[in-house]
Amino acid sequence: MNRGHFGDIRVFLEVARQGGFRAAAQQLQQAPASVSEAVQRFEDRLGVRLFERSTRSVSLTPIGQQLYERSLPAVAELEDALEAIDEEKDKVTGTLRLSAPYSAGPFFLDELIAQFATQFSDVDVEVIYNDNKVDLISSGFDAAIRSNTLLAPDTHAVPVGPELTMTVVASPDYLERKGRPEQSTDLLDYDTIGYKFGSGGLLAPWVFEGVTGTFSLQPDPKIVANDMRALLRYAKSGLGLTYVYREIARTDIDDGTLVEVLKDQVPSMPRYSLNYLSKRNMTRRLRAFIDLARQQTRQ
Repeated sequence: MNRGHFGDIRVFLEVARQGGFRAAAQQLQQAPASVSEAVQRFEDRLGVRLFERSTRSVSLTPIGQQLYERSLPAVAELEDALEAIDEEKDKVTGTLRLSAPYSAGPFFLDELIAQFATQFSDVDVEVIYNDNKVDLISSGFDAAIRSNTLLAPDTHAVPVGPELTMTVVASPDYLERKGRPEQSTDLLDYDTIGYKFGSGGLLAPWVFEGVTGTFSLQPDPKIVANDMRALLRYAKSGLGLTYVYREIARTDIDDGTLVEVLKDQVPSMPRYSLNYLSKRNMTRRLRAFIDLARQQTRQ
């Protein structure tokens, strides 16, 4: 049975309940002619007469009475279910499922989720850390936090988190052996340690600021890993230069375990993006999370 049938059943029940088309139309806030047409259409679909009509009264036929008595409980249950949906859609409840890269947690996401869970205690939060691209249609995630290079097409995106400052670092002994690169293009002659996005095989480019603007290099790495903390360990072992978020390397830079190079040639990267499918019929839990993420980003 299609949706049109349900609407006609509701009209039929209201006419039977009110004992007339005009009273039913007033209750349904429809024109009497529309109510009459709906009943006629319903009778034509069923191939039976449901009401006996006269100029003074409207009464159910025996088969109409049977349909009324059997349909009334089911429709009442359906109306209760729809009312429950109306009530629930105004509440921030359910489970918010997010996909995020490993690096987002310590940068801003752990704090954001803690704030969200405290403020909206009726919502359960599930975060899956993964650096691969995510298909929001088939994966079951409400949203994905990703860098701009990994945004899914035909989706909406909201900038979240801090600006991402990058850096190129190496151990002091490696630079003593190999010398410091003076230009970004010199990196092609050095051992490098590259970052790989999950299991997808995509290597993160090294982005620099040049005379003509921003450009990217893709060194041929000696070692590849999908964890920036591992990249730092390899760099501290004197295995080469690596390109990472400065915040992750800050402690090693401050204590001299790692040395920054090409500082004036490494630009800041865009913020992460909160990636979601559609603004239409968005759950209140996702809307609340987006609003909180925007508020935190502005601070």
